[in-house]
Amino acid sequence: MAVPAPSIARTHRPYSFRWPIVALEAFVALGAWSGVYQLWTGTFTPPVSDLEPLGLDSWKLPAVWLLVSVAIPSTIALVAALMRKPWTPIAVLAMASLLVVEVVVQIPFVGPSLLQLVMGGIALVLAALAVLAGRRGDWAGTHSVG
Repeated sequence: MAVPAPSIARTHRPYSFRWPIVALEAFVALGAWSGVYQLWTGTFTPPVSDLEPLGLDSWKLPAVWLLVSVAIPSTIALVAALMRKPWTPIAVLAMASLLVVEVVVQIPFVGPSLLQLVMGGIALVLAALAVLAGRRGDWAGTHSVG
């Protein structure tokens, strides 16, 4: 009696790049929530005179902008990755895009900084990971490659 040959199907780990995404999104979320707090309370902020071209006299509106454009989206992407949601790559890509917008919008008002360079780099890495994870299709329930 012949013994059936074992399956040679090649598999890879599901949820591509999950832990790097979690780590980077956690870093961005923590930084954004910290920034929201600092801007809202006026601690460790640039001079209010940087906002004069916008007609603002406090950092409260920029705090709300940071909350809406980075803190909340990065938290959503982080939670999605932790919960292995199938839409995680889309959430990460959307969040990375919003982070790039945030960095670009900041430059005319507070000038270029090392922090913007770091956050812009993180946004590009997250976007690349999201695209690669989306192309693999393993966040949508297809966990093996035949």
